Amino acid sequence: MPGWSSLLRRKAPKPEAKAVARVNAWARAVPAPSAGTALAVNEIACLDPACPGLETVILVMEPGRKTRAHKIAKALDAVTEQDVRDAFV
Repeated sequence: MPGWSSLLRRKAPKPEAKAVARVNAWARAVPAPSAGTALAVNEIACLDPACPGLETVILVMEPGRKTRAHKIAKALDAVTEQDVRDAFV
């Protein structure tokens, strides 16, 4: 079994830019963010045994509020519009 250092060095394939833009657009439509709100859509490799391996994280950064993270237990390329809606509930 590989040690933590070798797991941390492994990189997941980079998701397609179109998938990032698609999920970002869906996320912007769901909560109707206020002016100045920034969104970041990322795919991360989760090392927790309870995680599916890859997950999509949508960060919502609104001025004057704590950053919120909405997680979807799927690779970014597999995320659907309904997944995004469900993540924001």
